[in-house]
Amino acid sequence: PYIGGEEDKIAAEPAKILGRVEGDRIVPVPLSISATATRVPVLHGHLESVSVQLSTPASPDEARRAWREFRAPEAVAQLPSSPERVVEIADHPDRPQPRLDRDRGSGMTVTVGRIRPCPVQTLRFLVLSHNLERGAAGAAILNAELAVADGRVRSQL
Repeated sequence: PYIGGEEDKIAAEPAKILGRVEGDRIVPVPLSISATATRVPVLHGHLESVSVQLSTPASPDEARRAWREFRAPEAVAQLPSSPERVVEIADHPDRPQPRLDRDRGSGMTVTVGRIRPCPVQTLRFLVLSHNLERGAAGAAILNAELAVADGRVRSQL
């Protein structure tokens, strides 16, 4: 079924996340996203089918290598809730799957799979994340840990 407001959030949030801070506001990066969101019967996990047009063409192998080599910034990697690997690649054609892959890295690892050329864009792939652990709850904890580590908030412990 339709999820009101979700498609608009999916289209707007990445531009803000990838944007930059200027003074007291976020300037979104210019980005075009078209999304459809539907509710399906899974306990936890968001599975997205993504097609991207890259400014510099990349092969599926180059994308796999880039994701495998990606590391969180040192300040984030040292936090208690941060997973060892932020992104993992699922090489099997039937993965990622919510029940099998959502708990990687205690739910804080994002799994990318089925990376292949796209006849319309540059690449297409699937992305799976745990909607509670990596999403709302886990992200809030990770942000709080970072705020304490950066000295923006003092720990009462």
